[in-house]
Amino acid sequence: MEFRCRVSTATGQVQESTFVAESEERLRHELEEKGLFVLSIHRGVGASFGGFRLPQRRKIPQKDFILFNQELATLLKAGLPLVQSLDILRKRVKMPLFKSVLDDVYARVRGGTALSEAFEAQGDLFSGVYTASLLAGEKSGSLEQVLRRFVHHTKVIAAVRSRTASALIYPVVLMVLAAVLVLGIVFKVVPQFAEFFNQMGHGAELPLATRMLVAVSTTLVKELWLILIVIGAAVVAAATWLRRKDSRRQLDAMVLRMPFAGTLARKFATAQVARTVATLLSGGIPLVSAVETASRAIGNQAVAADLADVSRQVREGSGFGMALARHATFPDVAIEMVEVGESTGALAEMLNSVADFYDEENETTLTRFAGLVEPVLLIVMGAVIAGLVLALYLPLFRLSSLAGG
Repeated sequence: MEFRCRVSTATGQVQESTFVAESEERLRHELEEKGLFVLSIHRGVGASFGGFRLPQRRKIPQKDFILFNQELATLLKAGLPLVQSLDILRKRVKMPLFKSVLDDVYARVRGGTALSEAFEAQGDLFSGVYTASLLAGEKSGSLEQVLRRFVHHTKVIAAVRSRTASALIYPVVLMVLAAVLVLGIVFKVVPQFAEFFNQMGHGAELPLATRMLVAVSTTLVKELWLILIVIGAAVVAAATWLRRKDSRRQLDAMVLRMPFAGTLARKFATAQVARTVATLLSGGIPLVSAVETASRAIGNQAVAADLADVSRQVREGSGFGMALARHATFPDVAIEMVEVGESTGALAEMLNSVADFYDEENETTLTRFAGLVEPVLLIVMGAVIAGLVLALYLPLFRLSSLAGG
């Protein structure tokens, strides 16, 4: 949990900072042990609108987190003790949340707590993959190598997400521009034309397309606040529904069943699971624990539920590939490659190959999709806007032809 605290030093200097701790009592005890006098403690909360409380965003920038792990691995390789390395790095961090976290981690490690346990105590700020990797490094005595392997894992996943966003950004921009243009015509241009048509006194002689466009625009402008209230209520209801774990799993399962997006989402999830399990296996984590940790780290809750069942089957003695085959979530090619990796004793290497294969396939698919969607969107945008303009100018064309006759 995150707390906003006002403390006083022994010299009487008052400071206000953000701290992360398991509970208010634990934080108060830790601050008093450091010789600080606690003046006030307030639990960090999100914004509230009409009684609906938005969760506070507690997230450490990935760039800062990767840099910290790279520097920690470098200091450990240079022979510095872990406590001294943490002390050096925590003093260089500028972000308040990350600094308070590292201060807490440093205090715990200096007090005899393992590094993995110190980061795990920070709640949901750090993934289970990270804490499990630290645990493997501590048990094997190769914390520096495990940190570098985790950094590589994080960079690869970030690169895949970046390429995916790059492939989709232009179609999204086109859709937003189209929506802005259409809304501008409907809310600004059409009402002015409607007023002009009423002044001419030819409302009954307007073409059908023009009458329909004017009626839609008039209704939207007149009921704008009601529409916004309905949309806002729908957003709040959807957000409340999605906060339930079962609802999120149902939505993710629906996404997996969609024709195009479902196949893409399944391949993305498969690549993420394969790379995560491979990273943990390479760090010395047993297969059962690696699969269980991956099930908690995966974003798609439907895939996470299937992976948790796979972990249970592996714990009961089933093969990893055989357990995956019992769920339709995972592609056949991935299952076959996993079975080959199990039979040859090179499961981690094969899982990395699975992740690379599906990452490349997803990137190719998205690139082709973006290349196909861009001209289609341009044509649709042109047709819609041309239709709206034509519906507005049809009465003028008819009037000019009558005047000419």
